[in-house]
Amino acid sequence: MTPARVLVIDDDPDIRALVRELLQRAGHLVSEAGDGREGLRSLHALRPDLVVLDVTMPGLDGWGTLERIRDVTEVPVLMLTALGRELDKVRGLKSGADDYMTKPFGRQELVARVQALLRRGRAATAGGAAPPYEDDFLSVDFSQRLVRVRDSQVSLTPLEFKLLAALVRHPNQVLGHEQLLELVWGDEGASRDQVKLYVGYLRRKLGASEAIESVRGFGYRYRSVVDAGRGS
Repeated sequence: MTPARVLVIDDDPDIRALVRELLQRAGHLVSEAGDGREGLRSLHALRPDLVVLDVTMPGLDGWGTLERIRDVTEVPVLMLTALGRELDKVRGLKSGADDYMTKPFGRQELVARVQALLRRGRAATAGGAAPPYEDDFLSVDFSQRLVRVRDSQVSLTPLEFKLLAALVRHPNQVLGHEQLLELVWGDEGASRDQVKLYVGYLRRKLGASEAIESVRGFGYRYRSVVDAGRGS
């Protein structure tokens, strides 16, 4: 496997040193951050292939750090914590973590889980993106994750992009709430309220509320502004 860039965010220097040693032995490039805020700065600067994130940290803890990571990227996140209760594991996975390990952890198991997450992420990237979508109002380049409304580029968070992608891949087709939850959030335990919230975000960023039409009692569909204006 090609060396990956791994960012370790943990306030315990001994844990950081151990994880660094294990992953460097496995052939990866490892960077460290001692708290959540430093970790977020490193995330933007380094663009790692995977993040190992501690839950219990002073200041911005692991939950808050994970939330901010998920606002900007879908990089795989492995959470490390001394909290071994099932509810804590469920919370981590529902919040967007890809895997969860409790301390103390097995050294070989940690490396194996990191390798598995990296393989999964690379397989998803290698799977190929859909052809670009374009109409008279909107264009979406799935491979580059670029969205343009007429001649202006629009900046979307990863979740907003996934929601828009699901809608434009099925133009003029009504997608139910459950379909959108599965396509966009997977098994992360999101609710219908989150679908409604993110549809609102998209409408504001696209600058045309009519582009995403609500179908009362069922779900939503994408219609280009030109088509909506024609009433088709």
